[in-house]
Amino acid sequence: MAVPLTVEFSGGLEALFNNERSINLSLESRDGSENSPTITDLVVYLCEKVMMDKRRELFVIDGYHVRPGVLVLINDADWELVGEENYVIQPGDEILFASTLHGG
Repeated sequence: MAVPLTVEFSGGLEALFNNERSINLSLESRDGSENSPTITDLVVYLCEKVMMDKRRELFVIDGYHVRPGVLVLINDADWELVGEENYVIQPGDEILFASTLHGG
């Protein structure tokens, strides 16, 4: 089941995604089942299909876990409030990945 959503990047993460600040996509579950995709499915998709930059470690660590220092908001709410990587994406969700790490 494909779920339409909007993904936004800020805080420098857009540089990893071809300088795109916002993308609209339709996402399916990684396992090909009828289950709705999760944030983990989204992160894998972004890393494998959207990210053009080879510096994946600036976005994820230990495979496909969003690295500390990257704030994830789902419909303007911190993902910690809705299940983090296990959150089941709903049609029309807006998901923001924002880096809070800045060089100086």
